[in-house]
Formats: sequence, C-alpha cells, structure tokens
Amino acid sequence: MRKDQDLRQNDKNNIDTGKQSSAVSGRERKASVRIWTVSAVAVIAALILDQWSKYMAVQYLKGQPAKVLIDGVFELRYLENRGAAFGMMQNMQYLFVIGAILICAVILFLYGRMPFTGKYVPLRVCAVLLIAGAAGNMIDRIRLDYVIDFFYFRLIDFPIFNVADCYVVIAVIVFAYLILFHYKEEDDFRFLSRKKG
Repeated sequence: MRKDQDLRQNDKNNIDTGKQSSAVSGRERKASVRIWTVSAVAVIAALILDQWSKYMAVQYLKGQPAKVLIDGVFELRYLENRGAAFGMMQNMQYLFVIGAILICAVILFLYGRMPFTGKYVPLRVCAVLLIAGAAGNMIDRIRLDYVIDFFYFRLIDFPIFNVADCYVVIAVIVFAYLILFHYKEEDDFRFLSRKKG
C-alpha cells in the first residue's frame, strides 16, 4: 500500500515537473519569437534608412560638386564604389555578394544560439547592425553592380563611405568593447560550443 502511494506521488511530481518545464519552454518560445521579430523589424528599418540615404545621394549629389558641411573637414560627395575600401578589389562584385551572404548566415546561426536573456542584448544589437550593413551594400552590388558612397572626411582623407558602412563600423567597435570589458566571465560564450537542445 505504501509503495502504491509513493508511486502515485512520484507520478504526480513528474506531471507537475512536466507542466513547469512546458510552461518554461512556452515562455522561452514566446521570448524567442518576440526577439526575432523585433530584430527583423530593426534590420528592415536600418535597410530602409540605408537605401533611402543612397536614393537621396543619387537625387541630390550625383553629377554635382561636393556639398561642404564643415569646410576642410566633412562633405557629401557622390561615388560609385565598385571595390572595397581604399579602392581595393575593383569589379569583384560576386566575391563581395558571396562574402555578405556568408557573413549574414554565420551571424544568424550565432544569433539563434544566444541565450534569450538581457545580458546578450548588446550582442544582438551588434548582430542586427552587421546584418543591416552587409545586406545594405549587398543590395547595391546586386542591383547596381556598385555601392553608392557619399560621406567624406576630407580632414583625414578617409575613404568615402555610406550609412551601411556606419552600421558595420559601429557594430565592430561596440563588439570589441563588449569582448574587452563586458563579457569577462568564462561561460559568457559557452553558447558557442554547446549543443542546441
């Protein structure tokens, strides 16, 4: 009789534990859907801003002299960039497109493995910016066979760049800061090696 009661109690405990884990996985699923949705909207918004800025550059800068915003420091100057920074790798659009697709795929894979906690929000923001930057310039390369650039720091003679480039640079700087100063615990990047279960 006592064994039957113990068995029934164990069954009840197992059912309660199952309900709890089901509730937790349901909450995790909702958080996952919410985070993926917000991130997708953020990437789309960033892409729209990038493409709009390039459209405006074509409308108001193409075929025009540079628009000086700060004399000797910063200006808007239209450029059709068929290569990478500093004029390297000219007319190798297919290579840039393949590279952008691979970068986006790796970022999406890692993004999906990140725990859905507040601790990883800065890393998720970096991922959104990197994908938006890579995709923004990839759209130009596929559609036009070149990238539209228009920001120019004359003071340091920095290569002309665009909004998508800004996304990538900001993401890389923030990522470096996070690696050096924010994610210091040994297990902060454990999600990279563990099996997704």
